[in-house]
Amino acid sequence: MAKPLMPALDAEQFAFPLNGGLNLRGYRGEVSEGTPLVLLHSINAAPSAMEMRPLFEHYRDRRPVLAPDLPGFGLSDRPDIPYSSNMYARWLAEWLGSLDAPADVVALSLTGEFMARAILEQGLEVRSLSLISPTGVGLRTPPVAPNGSRIDRFLTSSWVGRPLFNMLTSKLSIRWFLGQAFVGATPEHLLRYAKETTRHPGAHHAPLKFLTFSLFTEQALSRLYSRLKLPCLVLYDRDPNIGFERLPELIEVHSNWAAKQLSPSLGLPHWELTSETIEALEDFWTPPDQGAMRSGQIGEHGARRESA
Repeated sequence: MAKPLMPALDAEQFAFPLNGGLNLRGYRGEVSEGTPLVLLHSINAAPSAMEMRPLFEHYRDRRPVLAPDLPGFGLSDRPDIPYSSNMYARWLAEWLGSLDAPADVVALSLTGEFMARAILEQGLEVRSLSLISPTGVGLRTPPVAPNGSRIDRFLTSSWVGRPLFNMLTSKLSIRWFLGQAFVGATPEHLLRYAKETTRHPGAHHAPLKFLTFSLFTEQALSRLYSRLKLPCLVLYDRDPNIGFERLPELIEVHSNWAAKQLSPSLGLPHWELTSETIEALEDFWTPPDQGAMRSGQIGEHGARRESA
């Protein structure tokens, strides 16, 4: 029997019961008053709230901050169910909608697509949306295999899926994949926790859905991002798996969108360029007519374009 998973963050934990009997669990900071800041990890073979640790540690005593493990990962429930982007959007809308006030949300990679769906399809209200290295703004379109398709059944079968997951989450594989996201050395505590979280019951269910690409949205830029009306920010540079070629057409056409290039980084700028990431977020949250940076505030006209 596996030992209980150690927490990703040294912080108070919370649990939220979702419709359907699942529990979403995560971490909260020390501050209770003010606009909530929600930090959402990415989707891959071994994610958890640990991915957002640098931002959580900075804000934990400055404003209300929450970092959940999404269902299928970390401390949250990991049932064997047909995970989908619509399902994650519903879960996020249900939990975020229960907060005392609309939150500033920072989402990493594919989770940004889930947030866009939660806002557009579930009617979720959030104060702002910041996307770090988001999917859906490049030229490449992933080959989506919907639930029940032949490739979906093949990859999620017991004789293929579990061995494939074990191979992808070996110590060497995790080090290689995470190493692609860092210009410098990969933090050892991030590597250790990624390995640990993949060895707990149900760890393979959601990642195998990720590998079928069924969690991605085709043409996410036109179907999701361009339809958002709230202030939105993209933080990016280079990423070995994600392109940003179509980002200019988004920010040039839609005035509520802004972008800031944080260089050099390879998908996780908040780890290697933490101060620059925080500065970009603070500037985004600060009204344009105020020189002093104050977190949790957005100007009347929302986001502003940022020079690379």
